[in-house]
Amino acid sequence: MQQDDRPSTDSASAFEAQLRASMIELSPTCPELAQLAIEVAERTGSTNGDLLARCQQLRQNTLRLALRQEAGRGRGGRPWLSAPGHSLTFSLAWHFEQPLHALLGLPLACGWALTHALQTLGVPAQLKWPNDILKDGRKLAGLLVETAAAAHGGFWAVIGIGLNLSLPEELEAQIGQPAADARWLAQMPAPRVLASLLPDLLQALQEFSRHGLTPFAPRWNALHAYAGQQVMILDQGQLLHSGRALGIDETGRLLLQDDAGAIQQILAGDVSLRPAKPGAAA
Repeated sequence: MQQDDRPSTDSASAFEAQLRASMIELSPTCPELAQLAIEVAERTGSTNGDLLARCQQLRQNTLRLALRQEAGRGRGGRPWLSAPGHSLTFSLAWHFEQPLHALLGLPLACGWALTHALQTLGVPAQLKWPNDILKDGRKLAGLLVETAAAAHGGFWAVIGIGLNLSLPEELEAQIGQPAADARWLAQMPAPRVLASLLPDLLQALQEFSRHGLTPFAPRWNALHAYAGQQVMILDQGQLLHSGRALGIDETGRLLLQDDAGAIQQILAGDVSLRPAKPGAAA
């Protein structure tokens, strides 16, 4: 990358200052930015874990980012590996008045919002059910939503996001599976990238609070990486279902059509979606 005159964001205070400046610049088009508490840590185990531990004390929607996250995790407790300066690892605690069951489709709405924001920034991102974001068929970002009861009613949803900006060879080797990065975004100051992602996410959370997943289902389907393709649904490597991916319904279930034309409705749980191997029955 070419050298430039941008101020360093190697420290939490410098990152936070630049993030706040970028958010102020964007706030006329997204008033929700002004209502967000911001925390930037030099290092932590997990930004999701940090916010979940404090849910009884939180009083406003809170964004927490770590320059170095040492125990990030994804769905099923699997580790999320990242490298300082090469990724964005952050979490957003958002309060909902709705009962817990009403938040079932929230990861899909958040995934759509993040993917849409990335596309706006010029990254050809797509969605993989239930909560991955792909670029060129490889994992670019992951999303984990966890919930906890709020002290004064309702629930906190803690939305954890890990986004690869650039992938050092040693990190890619550690990950051990195909991964993608967004080197175009890596040329921008990281605080500006984060600030640019937030409006879509915050506005999606507001809309989800009012209408649930219903308005997001067709949007999600429009960005589905495997739309119309033969896929397999696996549980710890064991094949559970196979068929043609039709997209999601308004509750977030994946719809698969088998060879006989029957539609199967797949709940997320801890299952994984994979494209069917060439020549495999589906």
